[in-house]
Amino acid sequence: MEKLHFWKDGTYGTMHLARLTTKRTAVRTMCLMVLFFLIYHVFTAMELRKSISSVSEKAGGFISSNNNNDDIGKVIPTEKAQLPKTSNNKDSKPTTSKLKVTIGKENATLLMLVRNREMQKALGSMRMVEDRFNRNYHYPWTFMNDKPFTKDFINYTSGMASGPVEYIEIPKEHWSIPETLNQSLINSGMKKLKKEGVIYGGSLSYRHMCRFNSGFFYRQEALKKYDWYWRVEPDIEIYCDIPYDPFTRMRENNKVYGWVIAMYEFIQTIPTLFDSTKEFVEKNPEVLAEDNSLNWIIDNANVSQAFAEKKITGDYNLCHFWSNFEIANLNFFRGPTYQKYFDYLDSKGGFFYERWGDAPVHSLALALFLPRTKIHHFSDFGYNHNPAARCPQDDESHLSGRCYCERSRNFDLSSYSCAPRWFSLNGAGVGAPATPPVQVPDVKPAV
Repeated sequence: MEKLHFWKDGTYGTMHLARLTTKRTAVRTMCLMVLFFLIYHVFTAMELRKSISSVSEKAGGFISSNNNNDDIGKVIPTEKAQLPKTSNNKDSKPTTSKLKVTIGKENATLLMLVRNREMQKALGSMRMVEDRFNRNYHYPWTFMNDKPFTKDFINYTSGMASGPVEYIEIPKEHWSIPETLNQSLINSGMKKLKKEGVIYGGSLSYRHMCRFNSGFFYRQEALKKYDWYWRVEPDIEIYCDIPYDPFTRMRENNKVYGWVIAMYEFIQTIPTLFDSTKEFVEKNPEVLAEDNSLNWIIDNANVSQAFAEKKITGDYNLCHFWSNFEIANLNFFRGPTYQKYFDYLDSKGGFFYERWGDAPVHSLALALFLPRTKIHHFSDFGYNHNPAARCPQDDESHLSGRCYCERSRNFDLSSYSCAPRWFSLNGAGVGAPATPPVQVPDVKPAV
């Protein structure tokens, strides 16, 4: 009866309603907490995005992970600077950076041939050059690629640069096999060198690169406004602070070409290069410079006699300047002598039939067409590009803290180095080995 009375007087219903109300209140409270949690995270995410954007702007560019193909190769302008883009299209009018202004006096650029996938290595090289030198001069950077540069590459490299930046897509005609060449001979030559274990022996892209660096890099539209360039490779190290402007030093001392490492070339890559060079000089005897460096590339050569007779005799000893580092005057390569020389070599097809490198091509031209006094060794530079490195040998460079490197790791002292030959003929600057030995390796290396 009590139970029935319980229903009749409504006590049970009141208790049930109270419980339902309590449950609803709890659910509403939970919903409000979830809503508050979501609003909080949206707010914090927006603040984080603003913070990242602010840091990126201070670095000089908006870091984007968007690789939409429609945007590839375009420069994304930032609030800090209008980052320039250039191409070989004559109708293209690249913008210029208003805030990233060059401080250096010379008409010069830092030049890098690089692929998109090498971005991290490129940034590492940039960081080295900027910290050791360019932070005080803000010289512009010029990047070249046979493919369009990605947004990420443009954004990160423009952020790293202290000066203006330009990006070049190399024209197809500067990165292709001439129609006059025999593709079957090219393929058989590549297979032969690959089978023999020659470095890059089977690589077509490496051949394109060597040909481009031999005869086309200086023709790019974006470089026409410059007189000087410093070639920078991805994945290098600069061991020493550079407390002066090397471009100015070169100009004031009437130099044309500067180098840091010299070595022997691998004979299997250039079996006919020197014969073709001698043929060119024989047909164009006026190109041979007085007081040239013939005795650096030919052992015991008589420079005076060769100049008087306008004739080259003897065998090439394979010495060349390692061209992954070079600071040089573009007008030498633009000049009629070098251009005629390259065209003659290009007609022989050796860049593809064999594997002619830009280093021996540059070096032969410099040794023959320039007086030796116009070539400069940067003995005070510390530099590494695997597998070779050099470190200044003088005490002052290290005691002053200007350089940080192991003096024992110095390619100048290697039997594969051609630097001692140069020093014995032209003298050695501060930072070079005091009495470098001249050694001839039994086997020329493939470097």
